[in-house]
Amino acid sequence: MNSRHTIFHEVMEGTIRLTGEGLERPMRLELAADLPGVLTPRGDAEGRLTGRVHVPGLADDPEGTGMLRVAPIAGRQIRYRLDFGAADGRRLHLDGWKSISYRRPVRSMTLLPATVTDENGTVVGEATLRFHVRRDLARFLASFRFPADSPGRLPHQESRWRGQAGRLEVWYTTLTDPATGTGVWLHHELAVPKDGGPATALGWAAVFPPGGAPVFGRFGPYHWRPGPAFAAGNVEVTGDRLTGSAGELAWELRRSGGGRTLYTFPRWAWERELLPAAQIVPAPAAHFDGTVRFGERVLELAGAPGASARIYGHGNARRWGWLHADLGDGDVCEVVAAVSTRPGLDRLPPLPFVRLRVGGTEWPSGDPLLAALRMRADLRLPTWTVRGRIGDRRVRIEVTQRSEETVSVDYADPDGAPAVCHNSERSDAVITLLHRTAGRWAVEREWRLEGTAHAEVGLR
Repeated sequence: MNSRHTIFHEVMEGTIRLTGEGLERPMRLELAADLPGVLTPRGDAEGRLTGRVHVPGLADDPEGTGMLRVAPIAGRQIRYRLDFGAADGRRLHLDGWKSISYRRPVRSMTLLPATVTDENGTVVGEATLRFHVRRDLARFLASFRFPADSPGRLPHQESRWRGQAGRLEVWYTTLTDPATGTGVWLHHELAVPKDGGPATALGWAAVFPPGGAPVFGRFGPYHWRPGPAFAAGNVEVTGDRLTGSAGELAWELRRSGGGRTLYTFPRWAWERELLPAAQIVPAPAAHFDGTVRFGERVLELAGAPGASARIYGHGNARRWGWLHADLGDGDVCEVVAAVSTRPGLDRLPPLPFVRLRVGGTEWPSGDPLLAALRMRADLRLPTWTVRGRIGDRRVRIEVTQRSEETVSVDYADPDGAPAVCHNSERSDAVITLLHRTAGRWAVEREWRLEGTAHAEVGLR
């Protein structure tokens, strides 16, 4: 069933005092907001912001893009972040928020102080903008719409970043071509340095042809452009489409289906950001159509099974293992086993989060964190394992990443610490679920994947 989202338009006007100038210039914002769900006073919604920024002599950009957070009670603020182009070619960023006061609600809901900075974080000007209640309130209220989400609209796609330093956000998609067995990996990330430096967008792509070496390419880093999901240079993740290029690779894909969101970590961990990081899979059983070009070869995809997932947190784990296994007919197995970098936690063994969805039913059925405490993982290459018992069921998972079909990618965490992930979209996996009956353990289900499992091990 499609959910609702909220669309409205808002106009604000005021002045901006540019750095180094004694005079103020007029400034006008003509904005359109698109937020998930139906807005409520006690809610906390964040979504896409687009529109025109006009400052005589500085900018007149009708294609500004950014994010709007509306949390009048939960966060006591309405925050506006908007990237736009200056007349001299620079990219500028507006960041401001309405601080909600219960003593002066009308004034606080209509006054927007904002700071405009350039790509290096240097302050360009300080603005004071207002929403004119008498003139624009009727038009503002009339602009509200609550349409149902379109079939191509993927939940949990919008960026969760709210300007904090030291954050890492990832959008990634993996798939297998059913005709050739070729694996594809598309990795997009927002990286925000811990020292408060500018946010950047970067990533990479890899193709894993059977019997051949993986083909790998990077893109970025680019200046971060807030938008509907991810946008960097010519690389975009929007709605049901993924497009872009990296090195000698280029792709143009369309996603369909995917099933309901799979919460590998507890749902509260993703929504409240109470753990160092969390992962979810908004489209765990999707299909992809389109083309992927690598070198002189072209991969034509039709109904390729795969998944699109998300990560958000303070950086990568100290060590980690990841598995996505498409078990057919919409059934999937997702595993994330990790050792935190937090002091004290970095001495603990890997904590494995395991989610099996079979016939629409998930196992383990309780809180994923409590279930993870009953699991054990042994992370090493070329073969790593996860096993554990929950009630009258046990699971054994064995993943093998052949070295000749694995690509190693080095990158840095928000704090600058280096990390290396070893990824293969042509891994093997054996997943065995056992059931205890009459005092004995018997195999309930077993899945064997040869070259179609998607897996990764990360090491320091």
